[in-house]
Amino acid sequence: MIRPPVLRRSAEHRLPFTRALLDPRQLVRKLDPTSRIVRDGGGLPDVLGELGSLEVRIARTTKDIRRAQRLRYKVFFEEMSATPSAANRLRRRDIDPFDRICDHVLVIDREGKINRFGKFKPKVIGTYRLLRSEVAALHGIDFYSAGEYDLSHLLAANPGQRMLELGRSCVLKPYRNKRTVELLWHGVWRYILHHRIDVMFGCASLEGTDPRALALPLAFLHHHARSPENLRAEALPWRANSMDLMAKDTIDLKAAMKALPPLIKGYLRLGATFGEGAVIDRQFGTVDVFVALRVADIDPRYVAYYGADAGRHAA
Repeated sequence: MIRPPVLRRSAEHRLPFTRALLDPRQLVRKLDPTSRIVRDGGGLPDVLGELGSLEVRIARTTKDIRRAQRLRYKVFFEEMSATPSAANRLRRRDIDPFDRICDHVLVIDREGKINRFGKFKPKVIGTYRLLRSEVAALHGIDFYSAGEYDLSHLLAANPGQRMLELGRSCVLKPYRNKRTVELLWHGVWRYILHHRIDVMFGCASLEGTDPRALALPLAFLHHHARSPENLRAEALPWRANSMDLMAKDTIDLKAAMKALPPLIKGYLRLGATFGEGAVIDRQFGTVDVFVALRVADIDPRYVAYYGADAGRHAA
């Protein structure tokens, strides 16, 4: 099951956006019907990779972002157990203020559905939301995951590093397979290389809101994949739940891996590590963990697979 890793916050932890900070000459503009091209792409090509009828790209227009929001609503609120706000339910889109400044990676099926004229209509079937540290600084905001974790030590331990927060990841159910996820990651990888990212991080989710019922996977991450000091973030004290719920020598490693969501397994394969403490996100019906990964530490097999220069195509 693909869950947003990275990055959910309940309404009480959302940061207000000051209009003065949203400079239309920068990467983004306020999302409204009169604002069409809202991203300049930062020098990236329109299409980042292709695989059959699927392609991966960066959202450029208001319409692109709205399509990503509709996909997120369908997956998080209609398929899974998240509870939408009244505004989101009315619009049938998963919307929050961070959408205004983040970049959005999209996987599009060019032959996704046929319109009333008998022609193929492209369909967004996967997405990831990305927030670079320089963009957050430009707009004077904190990272989204700061609503769950104290990031001060992580940021202080990595001065001058280009940071990337990943979140709101989802794939439409019929497409939820290795092929689609790898194409989505191909797009993220090209983005990482293009912007010379040093560290990526965010929150990954396990379904359910009872940490005790998730004792096995949480304890596994705590004992076998804990972040080193320079990459570690701790859950905010008033939101923290222990991950140390089982003794290390009692953990069945095979069963623990089987209990982990596919997204977290993917992070582990890349070489990611996990922070201190889990956070219950009742709006999304999940228990969240903090994940961090230094790009230089990514397993060389995956660098070779996705391409050190990311190539032109994913296949």
